[in-house]
Amino acid sequence: MTNSTPNPTPMELVCPAGTPAALRAAVDAGADAIYCGFRNETNARNFPGLNFSLSELEDGIAYAHARGAKVLVAINTFARAGDFDPWRHAVDDAVAIDADALIIADIGVLDYAANAHPDARLHVSVQAAAANPDAIGFYVNNFGVKRVVLPRVLSTREISLINAEIDCETEVFVFGGLCVMAEGRCSLSSYVTGKSPNMNGVCSPPSHVRYEKESDGIHSQLGDVTINVFGEDEPAGYPTLCKGRFCIDGKSQYVFEDPVSLNAADLLPALREAGVSALKIEGRQRGKAYMAEVVSAFRDAVDGLDKGQPASLEHLRRLSEGQQETSGVYQKTWR
Repeated sequence: MTNSTPNPTPMELVCPAGTPAALRAAVDAGADAIYCGFRNETNARNFPGLNFSLSELEDGIAYAHARGAKVLVAINTFARAGDFDPWRHAVDDAVAIDADALIIADIGVLDYAANAHPDARLHVSVQAAAANPDAIGFYVNNFGVKRVVLPRVLSTREISLINAEIDCETEVFVFGGLCVMAEGRCSLSSYVTGKSPNMNGVCSPPSHVRYEKESDGIHSQLGDVTINVFGEDEPAGYPTLCKGRFCIDGKSQYVFEDPVSLNAADLLPALREAGVSALKIEGRQRGKAYMAEVVSAFRDAVDGLDKGQPASLEHLRRLSEGQQETSGVYQKTWR
């Protein structure tokens, strides 16, 4: 059996939460599901001041369930060799407090979850970078996963072709920060900071970030590396190496990607037609006001699909990185 026709049910709106307040804001704004993680290295947003203790997450799940929303727990970093306990405990704890699904990247963690908790609903994290039917089929056949979060490297046509060959739900990103590498699998940040995005859950950790005002503008730095120099009136983006502006052959330019954010609101009809089951908003580091505005806007956009109402989310541009947006590779034409 394959998912050969477009999904007849409404697409689920999956929203981030880095704090209990953000979780409540997202639920109240109309999220169908919230994804979040524990306050440790088992999740890929392991920033100071973010994430949940066990009791906070238990309370958050109760709050969401009372209002008809789900909570998906991200255990999406790769387990450290010889020290599997943090990931094992995260799986056990999430199941114990009635999480609706576990979002996992590491094959070993998936294997443990599938065997220790056979009734748990498992999702494949975008960190696994499963981007073709064979890879997705491996996770479905070996671990019984129900959904895969697709990496941001696929066009809508490619997503449609994948959905026609798999027996699994697909979830895609539609708004927020845009990872331009193979979904966190790059090592650029770790070269500078010693912290691995995939194992420590930190890309460009705040402890290594600083901004300094110099005569030529605002310098954004990661460790001892200057990532960018912004003019006086130029919006200063967060210093990540993949979105840095460097001098090459005497010319200052963005090498990998401009500091922009994803906004695929105009592509919601095409994503539904491609058979996508869930739409994901990025931003666990964002506050409750951001959550309330973005989730509410996308709630209206998703609800308007069946009524033929076009999405109007241009007002969210000011919330984007550098106040710039892109549809990413959803509409790519270079293949």
